[in-house]
Amino acid sequence: MTARTRTDVLLLAGFCAFLFFYGLGQFGLIGADEPRYAQVAREMMLRGDWVTPTLGGNPWLEKPPLYYWEAGLVYRVLGVSDLAARIPSAVDATILVVVIYIFVRRFRRGVELDATLMTASCAGVIGFARAASMDMSLASAFSMGMLAWWAWRESQKRVYLLAFYLCMALGTLAKGPVAPFLAAIVVGLFSVLVREPRLTLKTLWLPGILLFIIIALPWYVAVQLANPQFFREFILEHNLARFSSNLYHHPEPFWYYIPVSALALVPWIVFVVVALVESARVWWSERKSLAGDCETQFRVFALCWLVIPIIFFSISQSKLPGYILPCIPAGTILLADYLLRHREDQGIPKWTAVLHALVASAPVVPAVLVAYIVTQHRMPGGRPMLVAVAIAFGLCLAISLTLVSRQHLRMLRFVTLIPVILAIAALLKVGTTAIDEKLSARPLALELANVETKRLPLAVYGVSRELEYGLAFYRNQAILRYDSGNIPLTEHLLVAPTTWMNNVAKETAKRHVTLLGEYAPQSVAYYWVSAAESKP
Repeated sequence: MTARTRTDVLLLAGFCAFLFFYGLGQFGLIGADEPRYAQVAREMMLRGDWVTPTLGGNPWLEKPPLYYWEAGLVYRVLGVSDLAARIPSAVDATILVVVIYIFVRRFRRGVELDATLMTASCAGVIGFARAASMDMSLASAFSMGMLAWWAWRESQKRVYLLAFYLCMALGTLAKGPVAPFLAAIVVGLFSVLVREPRLTLKTLWLPGILLFIIIALPWYVAVQLANPQFFREFILEHNLARFSSNLYHHPEPFWYYIPVSALALVPWIVFVVVALVESARVWWSERKSLAGDCETQFRVFALCWLVIPIIFFSISQSKLPGYILPCIPAGTILLADYLLRHREDQGIPKWTAVLHALVASAPVVPAVLVAYIVTQHRMPGGRPMLVAVAIAFGLCLAISLTLVSRQHLRMLRFVTLIPVILAIAALLKVGTTAIDEKLSARPLALELANVETKRLPLAVYGVSRELEYGLAFYRNQAILRYDSGNIPLTEHLLVAPTTWMNNVAKETAKRHVTLLGEYAPQSVAYYWVSAAESKP
């Protein structure tokens, strides 16, 4: 191992540790998905049934099991916690950036560290690497599969094609058939653009297909045999119906993924767009003479990889930010390839440098003010805002001056990573308490544990799904909903909005009810409710 390689390894280890793992459990699980998926993994692990996912003891067949398997294994080693629930995504992100480093070092040597650190520092990658969800598992498997396919394309070594099918199988276990389907579209479009239509057929290699079937298919067969409703729920409802209709109430405009992709590629989005436009222009001007031009073809491939998921999910009637994550590494790899060709350029347009500096430094403002934003749902005025803007302005000025100096693009990675590090550090330093109190069920679960003298059933009334699923995870028990008519007849605890006291009194008529306390950050109260009187 050379001195440079050792330095690269240390940098990768340090950045992955900070960006993906540091402070991973400083605030509790947030949203509805994090605690729900974490609880499904716990139930799988405790039951020792690695085939049927369950939630509250009932089959939960919305997603494949890869994340649940990963989290279950971490639970067995470290115990069940919100930190342990997030570790699989952080590990998947780390594996992805390591594979990117190895790939770029082998096929585009000279910008391997750029490609790796730019991918690791994208807002979308950092955010989902710190979340207990399937999105990073899919993005990692799909991206590594795309890299493996190109490695086969350029080297003609079949071991890379086997790796492609292996990754597609893992992607299928992560989130379903979307991984091989997207890969087929990317490869098919690339084949058309470079005028090699037989390339798609060459990809259909029998040993690879058999490997895919051996890895991906057994779970699907086993879960279908154990749960006859699986095909209807998973394939028809959570794949086809989710794509073609607004069945799950996530409607967004057609252009939704354009700003989402831009935000996910912060702080690199400006130069990614520059690289994308140049690659499209070069393809158009050389489209009739691409045969044998491996470098230009690689740019066309990265372009297809970046654009296809955006178009595909834009057509979908159900849209969530995490869907777009598989295309983010394509943007940073395309940018790294751009740097490989332009690093020695004598200058870059000043407007590009200034715009990049603005985008790179802007996240520092909400990161410094995150506690106020989370609690007040708006930006503050006065001195806090002035301080945050002054810090961002100083960073913006420094980045702009550096990029238009003699160093040009050589300093792009270094100066851009500085505000990324500062933003993450600020968020973890000043924002975690507010995020935990306002968005997580963890503090409320601790309060409930402190007031009860014995373990009691828990019901909710009029609260959000996020709070319901969070309480289910932190208390490790099924939560009953008054709203659905599931009112326990036994003694229990009840959580409801503080403004619903009259509703609570109505639903608990003829039962003893004691207000135990209020949890102000989320405007809910919690009660002790006696057992219902038995009828004579």
